[in-house]
Amino acid sequence: MWRVSDPDFEARVKAAFDAQPLMRFIGAALTRVGAGECCIDLPFRTELSQQNGFFHGGIVGALADNAGGYAGYTLMAADAGVLTVEYKLNLMAPAQGDRMVAEGQVLRAGRNLVVTRADVFVDGENGRIHCATMQQTLMTMHGKGVA
Repeated sequence: MWRVSDPDFEARVKAAFDAQPLMRFIGAALTRVGAGECCIDLPFRTELSQQNGFFHGGIVGALADNAGGYAGYTLMAADAGVLTVEYKLNLMAPAQGDRMVAEGQVLRAGRNLVVTRADVFVDGENGRIHCATMQQTLMTMHGKGVA
C-alpha cells in the first residue's frame, strides 16, 4: 500500500491528463486512477498506425509514458508537477488490434525520483496481446504543479 500525500490525487491526475493536448489529439482516455496506478485506453485509428497497419511505436511509447507518469503522479504532493527523466521501452509484439491499453504502476516512490512500470496490451480478434513493457524514472517537480 502506498502512502498518499494528496487525498484529492484522483481529481488532480484527471485535470493534468485533461490538460495534455497530445492525449486529446490521439483520442486517449484515462480509465482508471488509483494510488500508484493508472490505466489509459486508446481506440485504433488509421492515423495512429505505421505502414503495416499496427499502432505506431511512438504511440505505444506515448501511452506507456503517460500511464507510468500519471501512476507516479498519484503519489506526489498536491503542489507538485511530474516530469519524465528517462524510460526504456521493449516492443515485444506487433501492436495490432482494435484498442490499446496501457497499465502503469509505481515500483518505487522516493522524494525526488519515482520508478514506474507500464505494460501495454492490444485487444483485437486474437484476444489480448502483451505488446510492450516500459520502465521509467520520473522527477518530482516540487512546487510546480499544473497551472
